[in-house]
Amino acid sequence: MKILVINPGATSTKIAVYEDEKQIFKTGIDHDAKDLAPFEHVVDQFQYRKDVILKTLSDNGYALSDFQAICGRGGLLKHIPSGTYQVNDAMIRDIENPPYGEHASNLGALLSKDMADSVGIPAFIVDPVCVDEMTEVARVTGYKGMQRESFFHALNHKGMARRAAEQLGKPYEELNLIVVHMGGGVSVAAHNHGRVIDVYNVKDEGSFSLDRGGSLPTNALINLCFSGISKKEVKQLLGSKAGVFSYLGTKDFIEVEDRALNKKDPEAKLIFDALAYQHAKDIGAMAAVLHMDVDAIVLTGGMAHSKAFDAAIASYVEKIAPIVILPGEAEMDSLALGALRVLRGEKASLYE
Repeated sequence: MKILVINPGATSTKIAVYEDEKQIFKTGIDHDAKDLAPFEHVVDQFQYRKDVILKTLSDNGYALSDFQAICGRGGLLKHIPSGTYQVNDAMIRDIENPPYGEHASNLGALLSKDMADSVGIPAFIVDPVCVDEMTEVARVTGYKGMQRESFFHALNHKGMARRAAEQLGKPYEELNLIVVHMGGGVSVAAHNHGRVIDVYNVKDEGSFSLDRGGSLPTNALINLCFSGISKKEVKQLLGSKAGVFSYLGTKDFIEVEDRALNKKDPEAKLIFDALAYQHAKDIGAMAAVLHMDVDAIVLTGGMAHSKAFDAAIASYVEKIAPIVILPGEAEMDSLALGALRVLRGEKASLYE
């Protein structure tokens, strides 16, 4: 069975073709800023991106009629359990009126359904960032009316967790794992027998990342909010200009590592060490969530390519559980495999 996978990002769209589990075509389509500038909202980019995708497929010898399903990356929908969801009218309604804001990934479902409908095949999304399997006790904060929310790199978490399970020789649903996604953003989660029962999401808490602040001292944060800058400016500052970037002026982890370890830059070394330290603290917290019954710690994402960084984290947590290193991301594979499971008989989840 052939499956088309569509993964829209802020400035690019990745597409891939799978023949069952095997990827047989993949490309990334970069979008020039001037081409996206006329669109006020993300959903306004729909026709532009659709035209580019169809042209790319045609140029490489593919037609929509070649596929048995199309699977897009899910976006900022309302909170839902993990799974493969067939794109329906309720989902489209929420994408056009997004409950948690706009993101390029919201286009995945729109593009998939439109293209799939044109040739009479199903459209799916798999494990969007809004996947929520947290326990009730994990939601409680220190102030009534504020609640912890589940937003994380669910697609890569679930995909890499399944890969780790294969290495460990057991089903994902029988394991307790701590998965650490280390990219532009960071998310550290406790996977309990196939469910993510707690997660640190760098947009709110936990370790800082390359450009996000993570957990910050409350009083200092209050002072920042009343320092004369707007709410929008505070969000931009902490969401894209904080973390490593605020200290070193770069979002390039390869540069950070080079400055810290090769050029002996003392500030870069301190921030490199602090990043590993904070990741390790989050892992320790998730180990407590799992009652210290952890089968493996999985390090993934772009930063996991750094053996020095992996070793720095391991120096704190290797006594908790064996460490499985799976660098990079598995988003395209995870989308294809999620769709394939449904095509082979697994029931699709219903979005309401």
